[in-house]
Amino acid sequence: MNRELINVIEQIGREKGIDKEILFEALESALLSASRKSLGNADNARIHIDRKSGDLRLYCRKKVVEEVGDDRTEISLVDAKALNSEAELGVELELEQERPPQDFGRIAAQTAKQVILQKVRDAEREGIYAEFAGKEGQILRGVVHRIEKRNVILEIGKAEAILPEREQIPGERYNPGDRIRAYVLEVRRTAKGPQISLSRTHPGYLARLFETEIPEIQEGIVLVKAAAREGGERAKVAVASTKRDVDPIGACVGLRGTRIQVISRELRGEKIDIIEWSHDPATFVARALSPAKVSSVTITEAPEGEAGPEGLPSALVIVPDNQLSLAIGKKGQNARLAAKLTGMRIDIKSEAEVEAERAQSAAALVERAALDALPGASPEVVSALVRAGLGSPAAIVEAGRERLGALPEVGDRADALYTAAEAWVAAQAADSPEGPEETPAPA
Repeated sequence: MNRELINVIEQIGREKGIDKEILFEALESALLSASRKSLGNADNARIHIDRKSGDLRLYCRKKVVEEVGDDRTEISLVDAKALNSEAELGVELELEQERPPQDFGRIAAQTAKQVILQKVRDAEREGIYAEFAGKEGQILRGVVHRIEKRNVILEIGKAEAILPEREQIPGERYNPGDRIRAYVLEVRRTAKGPQISLSRTHPGYLARLFETEIPEIQEGIVLVKAAAREGGERAKVAVASTKRDVDPIGACVGLRGTRIQVISRELRGEKIDIIEWSHDPATFVARALSPAKVSSVTITEAPEGEAGPEGLPSALVIVPDNQLSLAIGKKGQNARLAAKLTGMRIDIKSEAEVEAERAQSAAALVERAALDALPGASPEVVSALVRAGLGSPAAIVEAGRERLGALPEVGDRADALYTAAEAWVAAQAADSPEGPEETPAPA
């Protein structure tokens, strides 16, 4: 019978992929729980199963005392000395009992069975977790098992994994039995066992596909430095070469585009832009906005110590007027992907917009200088005018004499200020290339 026990444990270990020692310990714990009726309080007892013969041995810890009050937990000093000559008062001895319990009864046996089954389940779950915990960030193949509320459940070996709706490529359809590849997003413990979350839209999936399909990346000759995606629509990948004579973009595209086409098909036709990575942030930003042509890039570093999205370095990109829509992309997609790829906030402006802003700034400086030069325009008066929205002679004339005089800081200087402002506006109109505006004659 004992030999049969050893054979059963070895068989379960092989079938479930569980260490035999874990099963032995589970059985010992279960037998101890099942024998509590005959042992009473078994806190000081343990059962040991011989790993070779299968024999059961019961051990109890007993405290050495002068006078025994409870023979289940205590032993006299005289008896202890007979067993161990070095025994002293107050110490605990572990003693083997002559007759370990053999008949556990139906309820006790059922309890032992439940404990063993639970231990086996726990060991299986821990084994699955250990197997997949180290595979985060890798690509796995799975078979679609079922679909629950638009979430796809895949069988991956002995485990099940979930591909949530938000991690699916838009427009993809899955049917039971389909074989698909996905990126391991997260592996975490739960009360029902390890939960494996997959993704087909994560940028890491694209980077892993490049590693799988392109030999130069596997060999370390070409490196994937960054990737950004909008699943099923468009992606950008930045690559760099560790050897001067290897073109990283050409290696990724392949002869007549064969390599990149394989990856694009796996992503349901997703358009992939491959750009060459650069140490220079300005150059990298300009390349990230391809296929648009860029006139200039100005990088502004984030303030030191500032964190979060607002702490990202920013780039002001100026493009020719005919390249503005191409740089921004459909619904801003090109600019969005470039920002994700570079890790920067990107502001795109056309050359005409920049020129208009410069002209507007120059005009504002001229108007402010003219305001400061008006008679009676002390710093206090100028501040009051700016606060009231009258930051230029033209604004004063447009507002009218009454509104100007209503400002307490202006007071009796209103007439002089208004007259000077009118003169300045008239002089500006006369100097304008279009000439002074004609005042319509009264009817």
